[in-house]
Amino acid sequence: MERTEAKTRILKLKRVIDHHRYLYHALDKQEISEAALDSLKHELYQLEQLYPEFLTSDSPTQRIGGKPLQGFPKVAHDSPMLSIEDLFSPKELADWEAYLKKLAPSEKIDYFCEPKIDGFAISLVYQNGVFKVGSTRGSGAMGEDVTQNLKTIESIPLRLGSDPRGGSDPKRIIEVRGEVYMEKKDFEKFSADYANPRNLAAGSIRQLDPKVASQRPLKFLAYSLITNLGQQKHSEEHQLLKELGFKTYPGKECQNLSDILDFWRKTARERDRLPFQVDGIVAVVNNNALFQKLGVVGKSPRGIRAFKFSPQQATTKIKDIKSQVGRTGAITPVALLEPVIVGGVTVSRATLHNEDEIKRLGVKIGDTVIVERAGDVIPAVTRVMKELRSGKEKDFVFPKICPACLTRLSKPKDEIIWRCPNPDCQAQKREFLYHFASKKAFDIKGLGPKIIDQLINENLISQPADFFGLEEGDLIVLDRFGQKSAANLVSAIRYSKKVDLNRFIYALGIRHVGEETAIALAQRFDTIKKLQEAAGQTRQSLSDMGIEVSKSIRHWFNNKKNVKMVDDLLEAGIKILLPEKITRRSELNGKTFVITGILDSITRAEAHEKIRLSGGHPLAVVSKKTDYLVVGQNPSSKLEKARKLGIKIINEAVFLRMLVDV
Repeated sequence: MERTEAKTRILKLKRVIDHHRYLYHALDKQEISEAALDSLKHELYQLEQLYPEFLTSDSPTQRIGGKPLQGFPKVAHDSPMLSIEDLFSPKELADWEAYLKKLAPSEKIDYFCEPKIDGFAISLVYQNGVFKVGSTRGSGAMGEDVTQNLKTIESIPLRLGSDPRGGSDPKRIIEVRGEVYMEKKDFEKFSADYANPRNLAAGSIRQLDPKVASQRPLKFLAYSLITNLGQQKHSEEHQLLKELGFKTYPGKECQNLSDILDFWRKTARERDRLPFQVDGIVAVVNNNALFQKLGVVGKSPRGIRAFKFSPQQATTKIKDIKSQVGRTGAITPVALLEPVIVGGVTVSRATLHNEDEIKRLGVKIGDTVIVERAGDVIPAVTRVMKELRSGKEKDFVFPKICPACLTRLSKPKDEIIWRCPNPDCQAQKREFLYHFASKKAFDIKGLGPKIIDQLINENLISQPADFFGLEEGDLIVLDRFGQKSAANLVSAIRYSKKVDLNRFIYALGIRHVGEETAIALAQRFDTIKKLQEAAGQTRQSLSDMGIEVSKSIRHWFNNKKNVKMVDDLLEAGIKILLPEKITRRSELNGKTFVITGILDSITRAEAHEKIRLSGGHPLAVVSKKTDYLVVGQNPSSKLEKARKLGIKIINEAVFLRMLVDV
């Protein structure tokens, strides 16, 4: 990036971040996720490191929070409530330690780590053991006096239990800092009006009427003792805080980076079981004297960092947009991205779904966008940061001919997907073979797209049954194959000959028959022959599967080439395993569920499995037959459709309780 371009980018990033921080900190509103905002701030920080001449005192990287609201008296913090710089990868963690060792080469550095609660930071001041003033972070130097609201929180002691280091001086001051939060189980009552528990906690504390705060189940967790009571280590503060009467959360003393990473991974694994939301861990230099010696840079202490969990959202740039041909002929626009870590993996491609979605989002090549990845869901572009445009962005023109076989594309009036109608399109055939061998289908270990490409190019395969006739001698001629790797792949292919009926149905690539529908069909028909017979009978035999699904199944089995493909697979030695019948009876028997958005405590695949085990049916599309729509974070247009149809809408907490109660 050239210097002039960097300057322009920095100015735009400042403006956008300031706007969203004002919404978040001052008005308790959100237009983009915290993860996306963190991503923008991280980009700004990196640019300022590369071009320090453009670093200014008013940069969001040099600020802490929002301005005090006009409705509360202002309180000056004797010790500034500083911000904590974020880390997003083990490499950044290692860079931080190297930086500390450079500043203090002769010191032995150990750390104290604890979960980073996604709550609302406050300061509590006690005089002679009595709660005197409670204030928000505000600008860091000046906050809001919210004492009356904080007095309504049961876990904040109005009088300290004891002064562990003595002192009966009536002027003795003790300051404690921590987070006001709401447990996840309590949040469900308010989730229709607030995006997350943190926003609700902040909104409750900033109510001018203390009665509002008193009616909400808020809690307080202490993490820092500002007053010097003789503690030499940060870890000692937790014990002192307990003696003073505060609730703390157990942390861990860490001797090195390996210990920090272990704690980070352990907390990430346990985060769904914690009663409150956490978005990472906090690692702090444990020796208080060394911590003070390291000092502050900008508005952040050098000796402390927030090591965030992998975000489900991040911002990046679109380098180009390409059209991809799917196994059913669907043309999907794919954004080629500047690589970014989302959900713990590096993402360089994201789906744009279809032409209508590109128009709805207003996507251009060169745009800064928010990319989302949740569980096994393919990364997708969910928002365009139009305010960051430079003017160099280019429109994307959707193709009218297939990029693979040059056949003119078609789109029925009632559909939004452009398709290649050519059944002999090589791109479709290739994608179908990828699909057949994939994890959710036949799950042939070691047989990925690159190897399948080689097999096609060497004319070794053209249809699924060909996989099961491969011998070691066929594979040795391929790139990077030796005797052992060839033997391993042949063994994996033979092992995959035993396949569950639902996987077999899914592997056939029938349009509209996804993983969940395949499971439902397997439960309903027991064998592939029964499904084939039902497809050849009246429409009523498949009517409960929905019009589009039943039509697609009948159309597929009416094609002689498809029936022959099934016969060829059976002749190749495929053994289809009968499905286990789900006999558990509960109130959810026969109920249909659709999930939209990101669930916090469970993956979508796990949620679908729990629904099935409870006797229900997970579906992908909202219709009049849907009983429940489960809404997570960042829901799609399914939410609006469910409202129009009068479908019962529930949040994640209600959904999980329903599963527990059955």
